[in-house]
Amino acid sequence: MNSNLFALGLTLVLGIFMLFGCILAFVIDKDKSKIMDFVLGLAFSVIIMLLFVDLLPEAFEILKVKHLYLFLIFMAIGYIALRVLDNFIPDHDDNKLARSEMKDNLVHIGVVSGVALSIHNIIEGMAVYATGVSDGVTALLMSLGIGFHNIPLGMVIASTLYQGNKSKKKTSFIILFLSLSTFVGGLVMFMFGSVNEIVVGCLLALTIGMLSFIVIDELFPRIRKSKNKRESALGIISGILLILISSII
Repeated sequence: MNSNLFALGLTLVLGIFMLFGCILAFVIDKDKSKIMDFVLGLAFSVIIMLLFVDLLPEAFEILKVKHLYLFLIFMAIGYIALRVLDNFIPDHDDNKLARSEMKDNLVHIGVVSGVALSIHNIIEGMAVYATGVSDGVTALLMSLGIGFHNIPLGMVIASTLYQGNKSKKKTSFIILFLSLSTFVGGLVMFMFGSVNEIVVGCLLALTIGMLSFIVIDELFPRIRKSKNKRESALGIISGILLILISSII
């Protein structure tokens, strides 16, 4: 098989993992508050581990010290961009949350997470494609590791969006759209052959800023005020173990 088509196919298959996370979110039908606190704890630790184990080292390796200013600038842009977007999404201030406002809060987290993770997935697709062209086996193993990351992220986005719109069809369509963002990254590489390394480093820094916003401003306040501390803690521990296992693989 042509190595370019194989690499492009891998980026398309990656989306299945996020869809699998969406399916899991729908199948689980027990105590929703405990499930959500577990999933949010899981997402909290997965994103933090993703930042420190994957994205930060890769961004520093690409940009190096001489381009540190670019890293700081684009990380700030990513954080501020979601802060601005935050103002255009229904009120979700944790200090004002009443039971009737929880739905808007969950939708907000799902939307903001989806925006950041779409960019993140595009970069992942670019990385998988570039690796697949030169080494198919390594790219396949890399895809499995990235796929493990995407399962809990698919779960949390699907769960939060579904709590707001109560439509499995609509939520599934949104998750399908997000899952194709990895393929978009692969398609960019397929069409243009390569992307300047500095540009990739800046996009990584942008993603780091966005994910930092999600962790600091969205997930941490929810976990801190959770009434199901045990479930939140189990979610955090599970997320750490999941990333460690995927890194070993």
